Amino acid sequence: MEIVFLGTGTSHGVPMIGCDCVVCRSDDPKDNRLRPSIYIIGDDGTRVLIDTTPDLRQQCLREAIARVDAVVYTHAHADHILGFDELRRFNILSKRSLPVYGDSATLQALRRTFSYAFDAGAPVGGGVPDASLMVIDGPFEVGKLRLQPLTVMHGTRPVLGFRLGRFAYLTDCNAVPDETMAQLGGLDVLVLDVLRHRPHPTHFSLKEAVAVASEIGAGSTYFTHMCHDLGHAATCAALPDGLSLAYDRLRISCS
Repeated sequence: MEIVFLGTGTSHGVPMIGCDCVVCRSDDPKDNRLRPSIYIIGDDGTRVLIDTTPDLRQQCLREAIARVDAVVYTHAHADHILGFDELRRFNILSKRSLPVYGDSATLQALRRTFSYAFDAGAPVGGGVPDASLMVIDGPFEVGKLRLQPLTVMHGTRPVLGFRLGRFAYLTDCNAVPDETMAQLGGLDVLVLDVLRHRPHPTHFSLKEAVAVASEIGAGSTYFTHMCHDLGHAATCAALPDGLSLAYDRLRISCS
């Protein structure tokens, strides 16, 4: 399968509004980070979108994405769900309802935030997204892609990461419970949250993320959800072998 990084930035994105720091003014395209999301292309052609960021339209146009077979949510924070309305375009293209997966709390938040899409009298024909909400209560399949949900802690709140074969995606977390660590053996590729150098109450610092990545021991680890504290080139140059910052438009293959 192929994984496309649609966005690798924190909730503010990089550059941040009104900031003139070195990273926000950088001319390195790898320092330009939209909000965090990935797009997975299975070996059978199945397309899965993880999270719908406020930048979803821009991300899909940039990557020429014209097909989504299912959307999977990690949690319901704004930077992960506010592109939900853009899904109506994929309804038009596919001429069907779109399966949308999340835990119970996330699906309830979608119903509240986008109540107009779930009203009994909601317009059809492209006026609102047509989503079939599916509660994640264990491993599930989209096409031939098998997604195993993984619990990670985002501050005091449990949210979801996912494992697909020898690939795992753990964004927005500052702790990985022991039971989840036990499910992360034998990875070729790990994608893991890191926000900045300084500690944060809901995200890994760089030092913390490196320690967790080393414990998991994936063949390669890519960090995501970075703020403007972490310049791409300088940070990558200081990381141990096998660890690097992801960047928007990065494409990797994994079994």
